[in-house]
Amino acid sequence: MDIMTVLGLLCGGGAIYYVLHHGGMLHLIVNMEAFILIFGGTAGSVFISYPWKILKTIPRALIMVLIPPRKTTFSDLISTFVLLSEKARKDGLDSLQAELSGIKHFFLKDGLQMILDGLDADIVRDRLERDILLTRQRHMQITAIFRSAGTFAPIFGLLGTLIGVVQVLRNLTDPQSMGASMAIAMTASFYGIFSANFLFLPIASKLNYHSEDELLVKELIAKGITALQQGDSPILMAKKLEAYLSYRLRAKQKLLKTAAIKRAA
Repeated sequence: MDIMTVLGLLCGGGAIYYVLHHGGMLHLIVNMEAFILIFGGTAGSVFISYPWKILKTIPRALIMVLIPPRKTTFSDLISTFVLLSEKARKDGLDSLQAELSGIKHFFLKDGLQMILDGLDADIVRDRLERDILLTRQRHMQITAIFRSAGTFAPIFGLLGTLIGVVQVLRNLTDPQSMGASMAIAMTASFYGIFSANFLFLPIASKLNYHSEDELLVKELIAKGITALQQGDSPILMAKKLEAYLSYRLRAKQKLLKTAAIKRAA
């Protein structure tokens, strides 16, 4: 279970509940018409925007947000490559066949298998890079679903407000009907803004974080496989991977800082 996700849900949900409860507005927020308009309209727009082969991954993505998979740490990965390099230098690349059964990461196992099959270094590198590219594209598509939902929901909230205002204008002589119409207008805006900023966009950000983490692991594995095939010594292997990891982490931090400045502007 992702503790920070659970903590965020409790913190944000509790803050909103506290304000609504102490303001005496909690019962006014429950409006089925506005709920159907916002979430039904957002779902419809998402269905139009994306094919089924992408949409069917939504349940798995939501599970990943709450229960992220166990990840290979960078230090463990570098240590694994150092050990593989020591064995390859001592007994030859063919000796790595005995290590395959103990390797859990599929991408690493696949790369080692290509080396053991005697594939050319350029072919191995091309296949690994292609796998990374396809993984990045797949993750971007899944993240884009929730970003799109975060864009659509406030617009449907505005649509609900307009519908409520139209109903108010149609019932100017009936105060009771005017109140119900204004309730739709206000709750629709609330649902739209709430769902976008508390559900859809945070989910997209969390999925993007997991994606970047997985891609960095795969890139590190690709570098290690290439160095292993080149016959690098264990010391050189460790230095290469540590240097690449430091470079990628610095580049990631710079990218996040740039994105934050753009959002602030």
